[in-house]
Amino acid sequence: MDKVAPRAGRREWLGLAVLILPTMLTMIDINVLFLALPRLSADLNATAIQQLWITDSYGFVSAGFLVTMGTLGDKIGRRRVLMSGAAAFGLVSVLAAYSSSPELLIAARLLLGAAGATVMPSTLGLMRSMFKDPKQMGTAISVWASAIIAGVALGPVVGGVMLAYFWWGSVFLIAVPVMGLLLVAGPFLLPEARDPDAGRLDLFSVFLALVTVLPAVYGLKELARDGWGLVPAAFIVVGVVFGRVFVVRQRKLASPLLDLRLLRIPILSSALLVGLLFAVIQGGSGFMVTQHLQLVEGLQPLQAGLWLLPPTALLISGIYLSPLLARRIRAEYLLVGGTLLAAAGQFVITQVSATSGLAVLLIGFGIVYLGISPMGVLVAQFTMGSCPPEMASSAASLSATGSELGAALGIAALGSVGSFVYRSDFHVPAGVPSAAADAAKESMAGAAAVAPNLPPQVAANLLDSARDSFNSGLHVVAVVAAVLFVGLAGLVAVTFRQVRPSSADPAEQAEEVGADEPEMESQPAD
Repeated sequence: MDKVAPRAGRREWLGLAVLILPTMLTMIDINVLFLALPRLSADLNATAIQQLWITDSYGFVSAGFLVTMGTLGDKIGRRRVLMSGAAAFGLVSVLAAYSSSPELLIAARLLLGAAGATVMPSTLGLMRSMFKDPKQMGTAISVWASAIIAGVALGPVVGGVMLAYFWWGSVFLIAVPVMGLLLVAGPFLLPEARDPDAGRLDLFSVFLALVTVLPAVYGLKELARDGWGLVPAAFIVVGVVFGRVFVVRQRKLASPLLDLRLLRIPILSSALLVGLLFAVIQGGSGFMVTQHLQLVEGLQPLQAGLWLLPPTALLISGIYLSPLLARRIRAEYLLVGGTLLAAAGQFVITQVSATSGLAVLLIGFGIVYLGISPMGVLVAQFTMGSCPPEMASSAASLSATGSELGAALGIAALGSVGSFVYRSDFHVPAGVPSAAADAAKESMAGAAAVAPNLPPQVAANLLDSARDSFNSGLHVVAVVAAVLFVGLAGLVAVTFRQVRPSSADPAEQAEEVGADEPEMESQPAD
């Protein structure tokens, strides 16, 4: 007789409320620093290189430790890993807030990245244990996904408010009460779950995971920042080589850091691939939009964040509606329709001009956000619903790592396309000195930097030419993104065609989703 999945009660929903707070916080922490950077750089006398490490070190280390923290949660307990990470995050946030030198702040950011890497895999893994009913799991993931988007959107806003009343270190102290609440409430509301047959953690595999992800992400970010070059390409090659060594070692170990059997689960591997490609497209196109807001429109990060709130509201609304629609509509139809709508939004962005103002850009981006809203929540639901319960954190870490790599790749690739079009299209107006012309040819940021040193009319002509060239790059990237979204719609139609509406019988759905799934014993919650 088919078993009906038990439904979550009040304790589980309260536990979810506790889980989304650190999830939102880690997203806020990524973005909030951009506003504080000028003030802290002045106070700490940070060089340009030190400023880059202050902003980027968190993301690098977090991406590198995701796989390790996910597997560690499956081995020793997801709640234990999350609580340890929360305690470390809170303590190191205090260290970051009161840093007296750039070196100390960089070290704190590195430690924050390692602690923050515990959040994403642990929260999704715990949700897999807490919400066994597919409908409730869909709702829970919608709330979780909305917390991520809210964290990204609120980062500049929260940072702006804190910096208006307090010193720059206050942006780090936001973490202390949030993590404190998790430490107090977590033991009462969150179950413990792990793989009872898990072996020891292979430290050499941890090293291989780090030297796979860190060089790859660093190389991709350098490509996005400075264009193609030997050094970033070499870092990417190093990451690929060590990645191959990592995979070979995992196949030989009795207790691997990453169980590659996960990739033999059809729906899970399809969800990971679709999530990676989606991150590539959205990472690159979103980067161009935010650059346009700040460089072409001249908005400060806080202002840009506020203007993006309406599209973000559409995204969050779509995230909440997606599981409800998925109960009556096949997932492939919902996802294909959404990606095609996102492609249409990209074509609207191609109509942005120097005279159109913000309206066209925000309308197009709002359509894109509404179109992509089913993607994150449903792909996460497929990922968590198709993996063995004992390996939930490992599956979540794979998804999060793919998103990090995909976004970095998208920013590097599509950002390079936009830069190439900018340089090809840019024309130097009369009266611009050669040194200023060279800087302006390189990027819109370069043009904005040299314009204040030029006569007013010459500066205005230079900036007009730069804005037109940047918009040309934005248009080409939008067309590329639209074509990629159409291609992604075709891939989704093929890979998810066997997934039925979530109102279908849970046993039958699990049978379809979990084909070829390895059998593993479940660890009961405390």
